[in-house]
Amino acid sequence: ENNVRKVILEQSPINPKYYEKMSQLLESLIEQRRQDAVAYEEYLARIEDLARKVHVGPSGAAYPKSMRTKALRALYDNLGQDETLAMKVHEAVGAVAQDDWKKHPVKMKSVRLALKEILGDDEERLAQVFQLVQAQHEY
Repeated sequence: ENNVRKVILEQSPINPKYYEKMSQLLESLIEQRRQDAVAYEEYLARIEDLARKVHVGPSGAAYPKSMRTKALRALYDNLGQDETLAMKVHEAVGAVAQDDWKKHPVKMKSVRLALKEILGDDEERLAQVFQLVQAQHEY
């Protein structure tokens, strides 16, 4: 339980919606174990399955074909499963992100401005998507 929870917490910035779902599944399993609603062997099998899902991350089968990378899947999950918007954000970041952009304020600002063109003036949403993009290893 603790190891799975640790991985969920570490990976959560990469795809908050997916790992929130995994966290809820873990809590459900823990509650079932506490209530003795599930046999210990079955509980261990479920924890093993959940650990596998957490480790692998979102599988491609649950996504449209255009969502082929982890970054695209994270955008898709966290932008209301809007395939078009996820692709626009992905392409915009790919077009303006320069080498080492995550460490330079001026380069970060250009990415933020590109996102603002797509997402509009909603600062809260812009901040969430910017954090999500920053957490991706792909960019």
